[in-house]
Amino acid sequence: MKNYMFYSLLFLLLPVIGVAQSKDESDVAALVEKFNRAMVSADRGQLEELTAEELSYGHSSGKVQDKAAFVDDVVTGPFDFLTIEVAEQSIRMAGETAIVRHVFSSKATNNGALTDIRIGNVLVWQKQKGQWKLIARQAFKM
Repeated sequence: MKNYMFYSLLFLLLPVIGVAQSKDESDVAALVEKFNRAMVSADRGQLEELTAEELSYGHSSGKVQDKAAFVDDVVTGPFDFLTIEVAEQSIRMAGETAIVRHVFSSKATNNGALTDIRIGNVLVWQKQKGQWKLIARQAFKM
C-alpha cells in the first residue's frame, strides 16, 4: 500500500517537477516581462539598461536595427505599443545564453491608426558582467 501511495504521489508531481525553471530561466522570464513593460511605457532608460551594445533587433518586416535605432524608434517613432502579451513562451539555457521563443501579441498605434499584432519572436539574452542583456531579437510572421 505504501508503494502504491508513493508512486501515485510521484506520478502526480512529475508534471510539476518537469516544468520547474532554474534561477536563470526565472530571471530571464522576468526580464522579458520588464522589457515588454519598457516598450509599452517607451522608457528609454529601461530599454538601454536591458539591451546589449551589440543588439541586433529584427522585425517581422525584415528591417534590422542596432541598439540606438531600436531604442530611438520605440521612444520617438510613429509606433506606440498600448499592450503587449506573450504566450507559449519557452526558455532554453546554453551556458551564459538564454534563447526565448514566444508568441507576441500587441495592441498598438502606428501613426495614430490602431493596429493588432500577432507574431512569433526569438530573443537571445546573454549574461554580460553578471547582468542579462538582450543581444538579439528576430520576429517572424505566423
